[in-house]
Amino acid sequence: MEKIQWRKSSHSGSGAQSDCVEVANLAGNIGVRDSKDPHGPTIALPAAGFRDLVGWIKRGTYDLS
Repeated sequence: MEKIQWRKSSHSGSGAQSDCVEVANLAGNIGVRDSKDPHGPTIALPAAGFRDLVGWIKRGTYDLS
């Protein structure tokens, strides 16, 4: 079985400042997980769904303020 390669943005920092999400290619889906909890839950989205989610986040659709 191939090992999953998780990655995060180079803008996420390091050490205590590295709180970020990580993404991975999961057999045709895009996996998303919390970098602070790598053994915790993972969300798997189809590629089109992941693109939509990223677009909504960039446009501020889910901003809490």
